[in-house]
Amino acid sequence: MIAREDVIEALRSVQEPTLKRPLADLGWIRDVVVRETGVSLTVVLHPDSLSQSAELEQAIGEKLERLQIGGKPHLRFRARTEHEAEALAKQQPPGGGAEASKAPQQQPVRGHGAGLEHTPLLHPDSKTEFIAIASGKGGVGKSTVTVNLAAALARAGKRVGLMDCDIYGFSVPDMMGIEERPEQVGDKIKPIERFGVKVISMGFFVEDNSPIVWRGPMLGKMLRNFFAEIDWGELDYLLLDLPPGTGDVALDVHQIIPQSKEIIVTTPHATAAFVAARAGSMAIKTNHEIIGVVENMAYYECGSCGKRDYVFGRGGGGKLAETLHTELLAQFPLGTPDNHPSEPDFSQSVYKADTPIGREYAALADQVITRCGR
Repeated sequence: MIAREDVIEALRSVQEPTLKRPLADLGWIRDVVVRETGVSLTVVLHPDSLSQSAELEQAIGEKLERLQIGGKPHLRFRARTEHEAEALAKQQPPGGGAEASKAPQQQPVRGHGAGLEHTPLLHPDSKTEFIAIASGKGGVGKSTVTVNLAAALARAGKRVGLMDCDIYGFSVPDMMGIEERPEQVGDKIKPIERFGVKVISMGFFVEDNSPIVWRGPMLGKMLRNFFAEIDWGELDYLLLDLPPGTGDVALDVHQIIPQSKEIIVTTPHATAAFVAARAGSMAIKTNHEIIGVVENMAYYECGSCGKRDYVFGRGGGGKLAETLHTELLAQFPLGTPDNHPSEPDFSQSVYKADTPIGREYAALADQVITRCGR
């Protein structure tokens, strides 16, 4: 089976047209997924290079043909973000400046632990915004909201991390279509990047979907390892997918990150909203800011006639927001993305940006960015 590293190595000689440096060395070959049906990946480019995407697509296709993977590669090209430009500038030697980045003889600082210093996530000077996604009970679609909000923030140009804190009921890797495992580089573990989001989950370290049989102290230790042992780099947002309820992990998160903000997810059902209020009360008692409520499974819309049926009732999200003295940020319908397993970037739960629900998540991301002020 061809691995992600084999794909990157095969593209080692492909240069970024403007900067005249290998894309692999720049770290601008992203989201590599290898399936029997072919390879999919994202190529980050200098804005001046976007006009040469067709030539690059041909060159990359020729390189990948040698790996003898079935199917035509699925390539996505996008311009680098301001944050990626800043990160690249930090790799230059003193006095290098923007022009130096174009010089072929300048070699980037490669790998983790090779001299690139990042402010630790929990350091007082860290600029990362922590957003915990919580619910009172399971089955309300909290993880679905988390992965789609993370993807929407990344599409908005933000540097995003996602920590699957549901140690017992981890689901994020499967929902996002992640099949590879993290690798250790130096004394740190490199998170998996998918849809522009850096992801870590207990699911990466468990074989064959085995159950986790741990008591509270072990849960807290694993959670702290996710903060200390993972090479997150610089992040604008770290989303934490909490387990439902107000148990050990949720309490640990509130203690470890006293500055985190919180989004509460519920269905419109009165009982679900009633139980979710407990999670909100926990946030309030620990002096965490609730930035809003998301109502999931708000209705089912008939595909042929457009009629909406409110299968779980109405009003639960609004009532919960009123109880917690916050706002109802979004109402998402009951359904799943129309994604097909044959697609190179297939995922179970992430809506595409150009779908109606994808646009609604983009609107939610905009609200989050506004409320966080960054």
